[in-house]
Amino acid sequence: MRIDAIYLRELHIPLVQPFETSFGVTTDRRVLLVELKSEGLTAWGECVAGEHPYFSDETIDTAWLVMTQELAPVLASTEVEHAGKIPSLFRQVRGHRMAKAALENAVWDLEAQVRGIALAELLGGSRETIPCGVSIGIQPTLERQLAEIEKELAAGYQRIKLKCKPGWDTKVFEAVRKRWPDIVLSCDANSAYRLKDADHIREWDNFNLLMIEQPLWYDDFYFHSLLQKQLNTAICLDESIRNRRDALAAIEMESCRIINIKNGRVGGFSEAIAVHNAAQERGIPVWCGGMLESGIGRSHNIALSSLPNFSLPGDVSASKRYWKEDIIEPEVTVSAEGEIVVPAEPGRGFAVREDLVERLTVRKEEIRALALA
Repeated sequence: MRIDAIYLRELHIPLVQPFETSFGVTTDRRVLLVELKSEGLTAWGECVAGEHPYFSDETIDTAWLVMTQELAPVLASTEVEHAGKIPSLFRQVRGHRMAKAALENAVWDLEAQVRGIALAELLGGSRETIPCGVSIGIQPTLERQLAEIEKELAAGYQRIKLKCKPGWDTKVFEAVRKRWPDIVLSCDANSAYRLKDADHIREWDNFNLLMIEQPLWYDDFYFHSLLQKQLNTAICLDESIRNRRDALAAIEMESCRIINIKNGRVGGFSEAIAVHNAAQERGIPVWCGGMLESGIGRSHNIALSSLPNFSLPGDVSASKRYWKEDIIEPEVTVSAEGEIVVPAEPGRGFAVREDLVERLTVRKEEIRALALA
């Protein structure tokens, strides 16, 4: 596959409503897209890095810099045999996994189009539909929190995940369980607690949670292992799992019983598949987390979630939950049963609304092959 040109675009897209976590409140997204041109085909990727280095040490600005100065020129100068070869192409650059993922995933989209098969099939997916959960941010009041849950349950979502932080946890879980004793419920702390909070966290065993996601340090296995031994509830690791090696270490140390795989966090489809396989071989279920992606990143998550060990409902929810107008068509929709149909068309299966992308673009750069001396 010859890459004729790579375009990076920054878009500004407002969210339907603010999304609050223990990191803070997000009201709109700076979205970084990758557009690949190759022999008449166009493929797309999305960098999930945020505006600030809060979830990870990457930001949209560091990703832009690394892609324009290091990664994209190398990719543009390479005849790509297979998308799975991209990690070795980028190996000289340490870290910057979200930047790498945006480019690699666009190549997977391109290869699927070249082969005339669905992206999910190229990745090894076997599901025709994927089960969907929903992540609900911290709300201004408990009443508003309950109202948001009621709305999402009515929309059919199979699992409710609540963002939590010290001061916004036990009382919320109590209220939710009092009203809905049987729904599938989990929480996500985004590293807001410490091991000294273990007694407090142990109280959450009373609420029949599917999992407690990343309660302690973002880069930790050891203290999560100590905490997991004190809990009946499964710990799920998110930020700590950067690659297959991390997954193996966490499983061996019994730091978690569930793993959240985020495409960008682990560096792209190649590593995401490796994490999936390692967990599957050891009986650890996985699910696909979200990063407030546009429809392009969301379509990648749908394809990834079609792999067999994605056995728990993920955070791949409908476009309308986040965007007044998504940049793909058709927009991602969730059925009344809480499922998304995995596209069978070649590539990602969703067309990009290039006119809308152009209108929303605030920064653009073209990268072509390096000139030969």
